[in-house]
Amino acid sequence: MKEPVDAPVNAPVDPPVKAPVDARGDAPANAPADAPVIEVDQLVNRFGEQLVHDHLDLAVRRGEILGLIGGSGSGKSVLVRTILGLQKPTSGRIRWFGQDVAELDDAARLALEQRIGVLFQAGALFSSLTVLENVLVPFKEYTKLDPDLAAALARLKLQLAGLSADAAAKYPEQLSGGMRKRAGLARALALDPEVVFLDEPTSGLDPIGADEFDVRLKTLHRALGMTVILITHDLDTIFAVCDRVAVLADGKVIVIDSPDVVARHEHPWIRETFGGSRGTRAEQAPDGMRGKRAEQATDGKAVDGARGKSAEQAVSNHNSRAS
Repeated sequence: MKEPVDAPVNAPVDPPVKAPVDARGDAPANAPADAPVIEVDQLVNRFGEQLVHDHLDLAVRRGEILGLIGGSGSGKSVLVRTILGLQKPTSGRIRWFGQDVAELDDAARLALEQRIGVLFQAGALFSSLTVLENVLVPFKEYTKLDPDLAAALARLKLQLAGLSADAAAKYPEQLSGGMRKRAGLARALALDPEVVFLDEPTSGLDPIGADEFDVRLKTLHRALGMTVILITHDLDTIFAVCDRVAVLADGKVIVIDSPDVVARHEHPWIRETFGGSRGTRAEQAPDGMRGKRAEQATDGKAVDGARGKSAEQAVSNHNSRAS
């Protein structure tokens, strides 16, 4: 995968496949139905004298939301870049859908890569294109859809991501930070990826915007059945949406388990991160509490549960049009 200069886009060409596939789209005979979507085996990444990953192992289960956390410089972004093929590892293996990507030719590797969507931290939108034109990029790049149909599908993706119809004609510079991230999410979802990578999706958002994103992500995940790998420092998001959390430290994944179990691990970084008042509040808060606090701060102008219902309606509209 080549890294775009302005706006990286990763989106699938083919409809979601329910079993591991090879380059021709056939399920390998020896691949179990519950095989991990992505496997990282004994990964080593080294930059000169700096060892970033030291024989790191990771397996991502199909259909889960996996949080990827760690201190600054722990190698989270390098790991994701390596999985995506943007960073060549020093050694180790990466498997997608049961296939070792190092053994695939360019065409087969591209076919697999297009089944993954990516939301980069700042949205990575093309500044010279409108929001709608940004979401249309994957359709133009990888499909031969009629332009009117492609535009209609792009508008559905914008609705899925929580953007109103009038946002389609705006340029990135006219959007708030939260709107840019939602536009980036719409583009990442453009061609119905099986796996979505989200890089700090709630970073820089106020409590209302962060809670809206969490609610929408949970709704999309439940309705679309996609696998999500989520890089985040947001403890509220970790406890609200993640099925499991993988902690990077000392060049490895030192623990991967449910948020509740990870929070009680004895590693010093984990104790410091989860043991403070922020970690305690995030762990003990009921679902949506961050949003309820935000609603109280705005004199209750937001109706409790409205965001979740809005997201569910968008998914319902999307599925109706898709069928």
